[in-house]
Amino acid sequence: MTELTLGKALGAGLRRAMLDDEKVVLLGEDIGKLGGVFRITDGLLDEFGPRRVIDTPLAESGIVGTAVGLAFRGYRPVIEIQFDGFVYPAFDQIVSQVAKLHYRTQGRVKMPITIRIPWAGGIGAAEHHSESPEAYFVHTAGLRVIAVSNPEDAYRALRQAIACDDPVVFFEPKRLYHHKGEVDLDAPLADAPPMGLARVARSGTDVTLLTYGAMVGTALQAAEAAADEGISLEVIDLRSLSPVDYDSVAASVRKTGRVVVAHEASREAGVAAEVIASITERCFEYLESAPLRVTGHDIPYPPAKLEKYHLPDLDRILDAVDRVLDRPNSLTGADA
Repeated sequence: MTELTLGKALGAGLRRAMLDDEKVVLLGEDIGKLGGVFRITDGLLDEFGPRRVIDTPLAESGIVGTAVGLAFRGYRPVIEIQFDGFVYPAFDQIVSQVAKLHYRTQGRVKMPITIRIPWAGGIGAAEHHSESPEAYFVHTAGLRVIAVSNPEDAYRALRQAIACDDPVVFFEPKRLYHHKGEVDLDAPLADAPPMGLARVARSGTDVTLLTYGAMVGTALQAAEAAADEGISLEVIDLRSLSPVDYDSVAASVRKTGRVVVAHEASREAGVAAEVIASITERCFEYLESAPLRVTGHDIPYPPAKLEKYHLPDLDRILDAVDRVLDRPNSLTGADA
């Protein structure tokens, strides 16, 4: 095992994928000589050369379009979108072409494209640099959507995404790039858990807390705080947002009977809404209370000095836990 930051684990995953398959190529803005704005691809240009690590113009639609052409010719392109809010110029290519080519050719054309997106808030960035657009891609049939939360998952899941014949939108929580964890760099990919499998980050019995990305850490902090009051939270890291591992989710909900779903993205029509609807369809008779969402607010992402009020925090999650347990909460008052 090797201790790596999440950013270094991603770089190691890219390097290993490129060593394993010469058809893996990287494309993105400033990923070569600079090593990317977050230095995820640092050193790969020197090792693999400019034919496999390609600095592109500032044109996201063109980057994705080029990747489609490469995929047609048997390559496995890995795209870096420099920031989450920069993916929108490429939206038409991703939704209209990448997601549909395999389907409309009845499987004759594969699109093994991995679209890496530094994602979400918490770093005090400028406008268009802290967005959470995952629901757009979850809604799009034909795409796999992955969101990692720790270095080990980042290393393994990125290699799995690159090896997958489906297009994968791969969200990387940028505020965790410097967080460290143990990574098994030598573990065979064939022995790894499936890319779409959810992870029980903490076992519990009273409430199921579902989340993903950087919010997993916040959820675990909430579970620690709840334990001080005798409340046992089961924290589930979804990992895959499309498809969702509903077998693991349902197993937890049937045990606890209560559900809270948390994410940074806006509340309206977000991932939490879909997850809660699907849980209700599958587990209605097991629910002891209505599932609740803890999300970002339905506003454009705020200026950096206000983002702490926008991002779900420990207090908001614990308040939702109190509500599903019918304990005194922000709606009923402390004396209820």
